[in-house]
Amino acid sequence: MANPMADDMRRFKATDEKNPFEAMSERFDRAAQLLGLDPDLYAVLRVPSRELKVYIPVKLDSGHIQVFEGYRVQHNFARGPAKGGIRYAPDVTLDEVKALSAWMTWKCAVVNVPFGGAKGGIICDPRQMSESELERLTRRYTAELLDFIGPDKDVPAPDMNTNEQTMAWIMDTYSMHARHTVTAIVTGKPIALGGSLGRREATGRGVLFTVNEAIKRFNLTPAQTSVVVQGSGNVGGIGASLMHEKGYKVVAISDIFGGIYNSNGLNIPDVLDYLKYTKSLEGYKEADYVSNSELLEIECDVLAPCATENQITSENADRIKCKILAEGANGPTTPKADKILHEKGIFVIPDILCNAGGVTVSYFEWVQDRMGYFWREDEVNQRLEEKMVASFVELSDLAELHNVDTRTAAYMLAIDRVAYDTKMRGIYA
Repeated sequence: MANPMADDMRRFKATDEKNPFEAMSERFDRAAQLLGLDPDLYAVLRVPSRELKVYIPVKLDSGHIQVFEGYRVQHNFARGPAKGGIRYAPDVTLDEVKALSAWMTWKCAVVNVPFGGAKGGIICDPRQMSESELERLTRRYTAELLDFIGPDKDVPAPDMNTNEQTMAWIMDTYSMHARHTVTAIVTGKPIALGGSLGRREATGRGVLFTVNEAIKRFNLTPAQTSVVVQGSGNVGGIGASLMHEKGYKVVAISDIFGGIYNSNGLNIPDVLDYLKYTKSLEGYKEADYVSNSELLEIECDVLAPCATENQITSENADRIKCKILAEGANGPTTPKADKILHEKGIFVIPDILCNAGGVTVSYFEWVQDRMGYFWREDEVNQRLEEKMVASFVELSDLAELHNVDTRTAAYMLAIDRVAYDTKMRGIYA
């Protein structure tokens, strides 16, 4: 008798190591097999619920009109409204957005918050656009999505090259059409417009909390732990700063152009001030300049890739020299690299846990907006730590129980939760 799940797995088998959707799918397949996932549930969870492509005409400052291509993919609604960021970049692809939306589903399930996954993106180069052009782009994109987003449907957030100002434009556009202020339509907003204290630092803080747990497995203290961070933005920069504050020895950090390294440790606040002033780490006198590829291969206790996808592949995984890989970015490691890292005995804190601090505090922001009452920052951080630590323990226990790597355990934990809710709800027909 034919096995529809096996047939689907052959059809979807990854062929491109760096295709993010295929990478996500390969990991999903392995976890689904180990769980013995029902083939019917497999067929439902394997694909997004909805893919939207919109064409966005925008009047540029020159007076000419340019049409931009944008996406919103809503992967799953079984556990609640879809949740996920919006990125602006010239290399955004539909496959990337599909993968990110699925990762959001699994990420929300791993930390057990009642959201499904979504993601959005617009193909543009925000560095070449004025603020007024970005505002018009954002508002028109929002208008195209009005029927598909909302506090009970799909709640966007910032991502690559978007920020709290972008979210404020989305909130205002949605509210103008609703004819009343709807703060819960987005998260990552300015504090004065219903944002949550601690939201900006949440993803980097989540990296810190999971690293705190991981180093215990190696009997390390923060002072004994050397850290290399790829990225100096909202995740890498804040994560490095928080780890430095807690006594970790951050020996290297990078921006999009390259990185700096000092085996004795970097003064991270000074480094970030230099970067803010010069817009580049090059020329920083208290460290040696290294390329981004060289930075990933520095010997250290913790390597935290906090930039973008596909940084650790089959081409460089054998040269990675860390004890702990803390994935602050989405999809920084390919499935082929996973196998090599596992053979090397590197402990991976998978992205769907490690960088889940952002969506966890986004959930807190959504809750606060809905009830119109806001928490102190220490309350937000305490609740975040409780969520991250509990999820780390659950994931680690599951990995040991099934004798699998931590990434597979994370997918098993997430898929099992989403599958249970899907089965209990049933298929509407």
